[in-house]
Amino acid sequence: MEFHTTAQPLAPTASAWPVPKAYAWTVFALSFGLLLSDYMSRQVLNAVFPLLKAEWLLSDAALGSLSGIVALTVGVLAFPMSFMADRWGRVRSLLLAATLWSVATLGCALSANYGEMFLGRLFVGIGEAAYGSVGIAVVLSIFPVTLRATLSGAFIAGGAFGSVLGVAVGGAVAQAAGWRWAFAVMGIFGLVLAALYGLVVKESRLAPREQSAAEGDDDRAPEKLRAHLPRLFSSVSVISAYVGSGLQLFVAATLLAWLPSFFDRYYDMAPAKAGGAAGGFAMIIGLGMILGGLVSDRISATAPSRKWAVAVGCSLGSLLLLSLAFQLPTGPAQLLTLGVGCLLSAGSAGPAAAMVANLTPAAVAATAFATLTLANSLLGLAPGPAVTGALADRVGLLGALRVAPLVAVAATVAFLIGRRYYARDLAALTAPAESAEPKQPSEMAT
Repeated sequence: MEFHTTAQPLAPTASAWPVPKAYAWTVFALSFGLLLSDYMSRQVLNAVFPLLKAEWLLSDAALGSLSGIVALTVGVLAFPMSFMADRWGRVRSLLLAATLWSVATLGCALSANYGEMFLGRLFVGIGEAAYGSVGIAVVLSIFPVTLRATLSGAFIAGGAFGSVLGVAVGGAVAQAAGWRWAFAVMGIFGLVLAALYGLVVKESRLAPREQSAAEGDDDRAPEKLRAHLPRLFSSVSVISAYVGSGLQLFVAATLLAWLPSFFDRYYDMAPAKAGGAAGGFAMIIGLGMILGGLVSDRISATAPSRKWAVAVGCSLGSLLLLSLAFQLPTGPAQLLTLGVGCLLSAGSAGPAAAMVANLTPAAVAATAFATLTLANSLLGLAPGPAVTGALADRVGLLGALRVAPLVAVAATVAFLIGRRYYARDLAALTAPAESAEPKQPSEMAT
């Protein structure tokens, strides 16, 4: 995908590999593994909701706050921490982040009450704050531009797959050894992965073509970075991508947080079985993210604005199917409809991330994705579980789940607005570049 608005061939550099393929895929695998750990540490809590509710006599609102505080912290801190990572070094930042969230997850295993658990979850959020945005910036920097939406969707899907493992494995461990061991297993897994990442991934190998040129510009780098920051919000379409993505993830986050409890309460499943069932639906959400990115890249090769159509289709489809699913009685028909709705619920994630990448300068890639993370967290990931939990205390969990899909209406409106202004904003972004001095091939590819 290039910064163009008409059907034309991609530039030669658009399909070039900045680093050897084998190393690029190795970095992707390790980055994806850390993202799994990120969300396993985040979502294991949802698998033990019934156990914590019984042991500490917590309300649904309190349970939702334990889930929402992580996403809220991620949203608030993602921007400043990603900005620091752009200057301090992305690999070092990722290692520090992974170590912190893993240690904090181990701390959750030692919690004696709600307050201590809340504090532990707060530090999990601090550790995870920059990982999604910085991690995806690292991945996109070492792959061809033509794979942008596909890789964005696949990388973001790691959150759903991590949720699968966190809920399924956490539920099984909690039933066999207690909820404390569920947290301990996730923390140990994260520390092992962080150590492996530190041994293999080196900052100097991520962009070897750019290093020699960058060394001569070190003194001016902070000024260049600050000069690009206003462009994070310089167009209607990029703001629409932020808002639409965040609102749509409200729906997906609600499903990831509350499906274990839904199966526990309405299908009479034990924690391990409920976690396994919810994990299966989380896997479907992750597959939807990947498919959304694949379809977006395929149909937008000659017409970039079609990425918006994918996002709109996923939002509307999830609205209709999930609203229907939670109106149906328990049974196969409900599960089938719920499954298709889950497939579409986060399918807009890949296209939205690709649009953000296309509409912002490469020099602030991590900060741009941090802005997307901020929108995703403050509009979707944080309020989704918390608002649904508070509503469940008043109208029951099923009633709250019937309301949550309505947020997709607002997401659809945001994506439609972005589509209207996309061609104009893309042309405005690339116009200065066309009259500027010739750039290095790696810079032209972005």
